[in-house]
Amino acid sequence: MSLKDKVIFMTGGSRGIGLSIALKAAQDGAKIAIAAKTVEPHPKLEGTIFTAAEDIKKAGGEALPLQCDIRFEESVQSAIDKTVKEFGGIDICVNNASAISLTPTEQTDMKRYDLMHNINGRGTFLTSKLCIPHLLESQNPHILNLSPPLDMDPIWFQGSLAYTMAKFNMSMCVLGMAAEYQGRIGVNALWPRTAIKTAAVANVLGGNDMFEKSRAPEIMSDAAYIVFNKDHKTFSGNFLIDDTLLAEHGETDFRKYADYPFDELMPDFFVPADGYPVPKVVKES
Repeated sequence: MSLKDKVIFMTGGSRGIGLSIALKAAQDGAKIAIAAKTVEPHPKLEGTIFTAAEDIKKAGGEALPLQCDIRFEESVQSAIDKTVKEFGGIDICVNNASAISLTPTEQTDMKRYDLMHNINGRGTFLTSKLCIPHLLESQNPHILNLSPPLDMDPIWFQGSLAYTMAKFNMSMCVLGMAAEYQGRIGVNALWPRTAIKTAAVANVLGGNDMFEKSRAPEIMSDAAYIVFNKDHKTFSGNFLIDDTLLAEHGETDFRKYADYPFDELMPDFFVPADGYPVPKVVKES
């Protein structure tokens, strides 16, 4: 497997899971466009599109930092045009950018509701739509959305309805586009079984305790790497969980992603246990 010279268009990606996916691909010599908003350092969030680009180059890849707001069509189109001009095309589209607010209905202000839906659902649809003409010219094109399985259990909706709706919009893009472009573009979703050590976990969801009981972002980048190297004609329309996919491809030791026993890790949302059983792993010492 190799992603050498493959062109990846990544929304978000200046930090966290998106950057980890970019760095994994960069080790093969991939060319990565980081299309994100952060151009100035944030007091609570590490990384900008420029620091991400430097990290990608150090890892062995080529990088194109692009200031982009995926809520606006002209911004996305401009970023895609610059990517194609710089790298000659697009092989992989990663819809990584996302907004979160775990608030119940009455406490969800419409400004936050609109932000989540404009970024998660609309932004994913828009970015995919504008990348598709270029993807169709690739030998092995993929769209990967960082979104969950479409599980209609009310437990995922109560207490955070607006967020769940926004994330499921990303997943519905997978369901629809995989069917629409069957045999022409591989379209899949990838989601973590546990919380991942990201700024959102540290600053929004649970603070240091939850952060420490989360897995490293590399579990997602290792899983994404497998997806990118699959045949787009036969591997599409899948709603994948990180450790399940890795286990199916021979991984048995997940301790490298977290120092905690599995039953002490913080579970993520949206993962139906009966549909995605925890893989058998090497016993922890």
